[in-house]
Amino acid sequence: MPSSTPSVGSLPRGFIPVMLTPFQETGAVDLATLAQLTEFYIEAGAAGLFANCLSSEMYELTEAERLAVTKLVVDQTAGRVPVVATGTFGGPIAQQADFVKRIYDTGVQAVIVITSLIADADESDVVFLERMHELIALTENIPLGFYECPVPYKRLISSEILKDLMPTGRLIYHKDTCLDDAEVARRIAVGAGYQFGLYDAYMVNAVSSLRAGAAGLSCIQGNEFPELVVWLANNYNNSARQDDVRRVQQFFVDCMDLVHTAYPTIAKYTLQKRGLPISLYTRRDVDPLMPALQRDMDALIETANQLQLELGIESVFVGKLIG
Repeated sequence: MPSSTPSVGSLPRGFIPVMLTPFQETGAVDLATLAQLTEFYIEAGAAGLFANCLSSEMYELTEAERLAVTKLVVDQTAGRVPVVATGTFGGPIAQQADFVKRIYDTGVQAVIVITSLIADADESDVVFLERMHELIALTENIPLGFYECPVPYKRLISSEILKDLMPTGRLIYHKDTCLDDAEVARRIAVGAGYQFGLYDAYMVNAVSSLRAGAAGLSCIQGNEFPELVVWLANNYNNSARQDDVRRVQQFFVDCMDLVHTAYPTIAKYTLQKRGLPISLYTRRDVDPLMPALQRDMDALIETANQLQLELGIESVFVGKLIG
């Protein structure tokens, strides 16, 4: 069931997964399986959902598909958890603002801004801030968030940039990829007192970021082992479970390279093994899922199952979530 932890601003604390997009073998979006996948995340304890993101293969979706995928997720959740979704895909700021409005009209809680699509790699933070203020002015009172997406390039949003934008009152979510404990702490401090939550994207930093005051986690491992991500988000500060916290944190450190290989295909493979009728079809150009990689993933799934058993975590069997 969804996490019952208290909220940070307009979004809840906990795990907000970066959702996959299932496809049929023909390459068409598989909305029926997406509905089942949505139930899987919620049943595993997700506090919210991030639809139409990089893990969703957002750059390989058409505008109509981006809207349809997001609307399906919003409708399937039926208000049980909030949904956020990407709304910026390049071009003039006025054009990006228009699509922000269209995504928001699907019913999402906030629209996510891809930081590297607001300014080019050779453009300054001054340019970035000018365009962000323009985007904010053109999008009425729509709540926004940032994602420091690595594609087309990674543009980090410093605590100084956040300090400039926080008084607008419009930023409620930040998917952080800086991998810098000190900077994470600074960003959290800048957001204190605002309806703002930082969600770390990298599980190697999970415990340190949560202890620094992060609102939660938005990581790709949640597409394979969401129950363990939720457990860590709920127990990182539990004094009676610190040995177990270290075990779960180390599990995610150890599997980091594997889960990023042939992604998102490897995540879809894992979900197949867990009972979801999802095709391995992936529109992104990624490494093939070779037999040796499958064997490594099979072993990791067994390790995760044993860890969950020892921790008393009930696994979600995806195949039974929707009749």
